[in-house]
Amino acid sequence: MQSVVFFDLETTGLDTNRCDIIQLAAISGDHTFNMYMMPQVAIDRGATAVTGFRVHNGELFQNGRAMNTAILHEALTSFLDFLWSLEQPVLLAAHNARRFDIPVLDRALFRCSLDEGFQQLGSRFLDTLPLSKALYPRLGSHSLVNLSDHFLGIRYNAHDALEDVTALQELYYCWNLKPRYVARWSF
Repeated sequence: MQSVVFFDLETTGLDTNRCDIIQLAAISGDHTFNMYMMPQVAIDRGATAVTGFRVHNGELFQNGRAMNTAILHEALTSFLDFLWSLEQPVLLAAHNARRFDIPVLDRALFRCSLDEGFQQLGSRFLDTLPLSKALYPRLGSHSLVNLSDHFLGIRYNAHDALEDVTALQELYYCWNLKPRYVARWSF
């Protein structure tokens, strides 16, 4: 049996070729992972407006609260340890994974020379955004916030990676997907 791990990144912006990871969170059942990183590039104004993250005097703040940070290498090593601690194989699921989360994560792993260690996991990916569009094509919006409101009746603090993955896990299990359908949308 595989472990489904829901993960999300909060970043300094939307350019997958240059943004830095600020927050990396993951959840699989009752197992959670959540770390904050001090970015090496400036946080875009738009990202600050959406996420509440900003850097001031060498400290990372989210909505005015100072966050404990780790360096990127330490956070990614801890993330790999978290993944290895789960039942293998691992299916990594994210909302908009293919176009955003995976390219950003891959670039960070490569930059820290951890890409081979990640590849040894043999993980597969599931992008829940196109999956939701295939399952429910008549919904006006397939944003995670809209899906959570529609299917779970909950609103939550979007753009906090830990809250995003918690909502995504609840949503995924609410859909009660057949394994063959998940396999069809995995890559």
